[in-house]
Amino acid sequence: MTGTAAPAVQQDQHIPQTVAGLRATFDTGLTRPAAWRRRQLRALRRLLLDHTPAIEEALYDDLRKGRTESHLTEIGQVLTEIEHALRHLDRWMRPRRVAVPLNIKPATARIHPEPLGVCLIIAPWNYPLTLTLNPLVGALAAGNAAVVKPSELAPATSGLLADLLPRHLEAVAVVEGAVEETTTLLAQRFDHIFYTGNGTVGRVVAAAAAKNLTPTTLELGGKSPVFIDETADMTVTARRLAWGKFTNAGQTCVAPDYVLVTQAARDALLAALPAAVHQMYGANPRTSADYGRIVNDRHFHRLTALTTDGDLLIGGTSDAAERYIAPTVLTDVPPGAPVMTEEIFGPILPILTVRGVDDAIDFINARDKPLSLYAFTRDKSARQALLERTSSGGLVLNAPMIHLGVPDLPFGGVGPSGMGAYHGKASFDTFTHRKPLLSKPTRPDTLRLIYAPHTTRSFALIAKAVSRTHPLLGRRR
Repeated sequence: MTGTAAPAVQQDQHIPQTVAGLRATFDTGLTRPAAWRRRQLRALRRLLLDHTPAIEEALYDDLRKGRTESHLTEIGQVLTEIEHALRHLDRWMRPRRVAVPLNIKPATARIHPEPLGVCLIIAPWNYPLTLTLNPLVGALAAGNAAVVKPSELAPATSGLLADLLPRHLEAVAVVEGAVEETTTLLAQRFDHIFYTGNGTVGRVVAAAAAKNLTPTTLELGGKSPVFIDETADMTVTARRLAWGKFTNAGQTCVAPDYVLVTQAARDALLAALPAAVHQMYGANPRTSADYGRIVNDRHFHRLTALTTDGDLLIGGTSDAAERYIAPTVLTDVPPGAPVMTEEIFGPILPILTVRGVDDAIDFINARDKPLSLYAFTRDKSARQALLERTSSGGLVLNAPMIHLGVPDLPFGGVGPSGMGAYHGKASFDTFTHRKPLLSKPTRPDTLRLIYAPHTTRSFALIAKAVSRTHPLLGRRR
């Protein structure tokens, strides 16, 4: 179906009027019924299926993503979220009954999920389709109106979304632009702001949201470590590590950022990694249809400056004209090197040697809490130690990044790597207010016991009624 409620917003249009228009639409109750929510989700699914070639072309233009990678990490991811939401929407929307304590009875209590209102989604450039539309799936499933702000650093995908979303969806507006437009958006009153990007901008978003007491979800990033010990299957480990690190040319918030490998496993890993990269991308990854490019010149020059520390195992070559950086692995990197102090967000993998899992845990805990932590080990005690003694957005054993493909696993960071979570029901919950409803009959009027004036008898009855829950009234003398 084709919506008519909200056109794309160009730079010369008035953003406050657009937000006000969406709020007026939301206030009519249009977005609340389950039928409307399902209609929007199916329309978004139809958009993806009908315009797949255009989406593939836009992703190639922005990041030189191959067709298979575009389906695996972009189009397919959103379709999975849509199907999951459609399958479970009735259950998610259903009011949930909760118990009422004895001193309140007779009464019934329920939690009613209701939409928040008008939400703002600010998306990044590295997965410009998935990280724009997956949050939108949650916002629509929860019955909200939404403003979508795609990244200006992925202009082909941004322009395509600005054209297609308003033609397929109702109560959704698209604002294109850069800092000026984002600043104007953040000055408006929203009911929720969902931001994906880096911590520096995340702090700006949080500060702007605080002025209107707007709740936020901040999906940030950081350095996601990998622990590898000698019990791991090193051939499979190297293959999965290379896939996770060099997909999208390393421009993934949950890509393995650095490796902590035990001394006993080091030589086997360093022997297996070059073979794994060669198997995936050939002798010259520059000619591989499956290997991407860096998004812009600024990031290209930032990344090439990070390749000078440590010893070069593979890669290290680059071409500024193409913004190409070969899959690069560095060994014996000093812990204080620049490549170890900032999120890499590119195809450079530093490898450091540790004595064992305790040494790795100390190293991880001395730094910001990561968005993801990966471990390749068959040692149950090592796995348990990582689970219990580290804090991260997620812990994944024996594979990087695949937890993003499980709708029932909430995805989000902790501390500097983010706040809040989404995917599946977590997306619905993020954009939902769980409103309590308590209903108590007027007859019999059991509340008369708490009315003034209070007597010794009324105190005794109240104490008896709440003795199991109230530490003072129920205290025996």
